[in-house]
Parts: sequence; structure tokens; C-alpha cells
Amino acid sequence: MFDFTFSERTNDMKNILDEIDLNVRQIQAAAVVSVEGLPIASKLPDKYEDTIIAAMTAAMLSLGDKIASNLDKGQLERIMIEGSNGVVVSMAAGPNAVLTVSAEKDAPLGLLFMEMSTGAKKIAELLV
Repeated sequence: MFDFTFSERTNDMKNILDEIDLNVRQIQAAAVVSVEGLPIASKLPDKYEDTIIAAMTAAMLSLGDKIASNLDKGQLERIMIEGSNGVVVSMAAGPNAVLTVSAEKDAPLGLLFMEMSTGAKKIAELLV
């Protein structure tokens, strides 16, 4: 029998998302999704649908991974999309999950990357 419940893991992941949000105030949304495109945990405003964000994140990760591989850039570390209103950053959280964060344009990217990297490692440990 398992010594944990899935709701405990989901709550732990939401706590990690809260911690990232607390440390980088410019974050507008955050989600943990499976590499297959299914939502695991999220902290999203009501205007966003977690299943759509999860599916788009998985598609973006798959394409980015293929581009990095085909152009001999090694293992994909992160994908960043910069728009006129802000950035979206996705990075692997172990072999089975992806951490995606949406932030305002003035977000400090170094701090954002560091917080996401720390959070992604914690998420990966939860999914082992």
C-alpha cells in the first residue's frame, strides 16, 4: 500500500507554486503539468483553463525538445516565450512533469529562473 495520497502530493506541489509566487511577485500564473499534457497542480486565474494550459505546455515542450536535439543543443533546459505583456517560461520538473510560469514583463528573469529551478527539483522529488 502507498504511504501517501495523491491529494497530499498535489497540495505539496501547490505549496511549491505558492513559494515561487511569494518570491517573485510578478508571477501571474503557474502550473505543473504532465509531459503528456495533463494538469497536475496549478495556481491560475479563473480566466485560464488548466487543461488547455497543460496541453499547450506539453506541445511546446515536445517541439522544443526536438529542436534542441536536431540542432545538437543537448538536453532542453527551458523554453521562454516573450510577448509584449510578459513572459512564459517552462522547464522540466523531472522526467514526467513540466513547471510553467507566466509573469509580467518586468519580472527579474534571473530570480525567476532560480526559483523555478528550485521548485522544479522539489516537484521532481515528489513524483519519484
